Amino acid sequence: MELASYADMAVRLVNTEQPDRHQDTLTSVEALRALFGQGSRGLRLADESDLPRLRSVRLRLRAVFESAAEGDESRAVNLLNELLTEYPVSPLVSGHGMLDEHGHTQWHLHIAENANTATALFAAGAGMGLAVHLTEHGVDRLGICQATPCRNAYLDTSTNRSRRYCSDRCATRANVAAYRARKREAASADAATAAAVTAAER
Repeated sequence: MELASYADMAVRLVNTEQPDRHQDTLTSVEALRALFGQGSRGLRLADESDLPRLRSVRLRLRAVFESAAEGDESRAVNLLNELLTEYPVSPLVSGHGMLDEHGHTQWHLHIAENANTATALFAAGAGMGLAVHLTEHGVDRLGICQATPCRNAYLDTSTNRSRRYCSDRCATRANVAAYRARKREAASADAATAAAVTAAER
């Protein structure tokens, strides 16, 4: 896994909770293990004590996304830096046997899995990945879905920085809702105009 791709870990963790719907799927060790990739040391380390700790990390990561979505870049960066300080990473250069078109190993940075708890392991990877994404693409590339009541986090990878929703489903739902609202406004305006004309003719 390349370092930038660790940012997806932050998104996956934040989206285990839907605060406006009062839904939380991070309620068991099995759900916690599902956050880790196959073969990760986190699968073996995960236990009940990680659940409240990882929920706390989730809350802090959500605050990073929300601050970024609200345009408060300094707060987003400060919150992320606090996490990075608390959960430091040990980078390793890895190749995984992948070769480029010239037969040379494709080296990339990887995060060593040497933390003592599943929480520390996950938080370190998620925090570092988010930091790489933020510094490479900008704070405004961290978003919170604008489709009510969804509040999922997402990473904006669009070419024109225009993403506003976490998924096509939410985008469609929001567009349909906006269309219906415009139709209601138009109908209301037409009714008001007709009433005014009727009153004037009397």
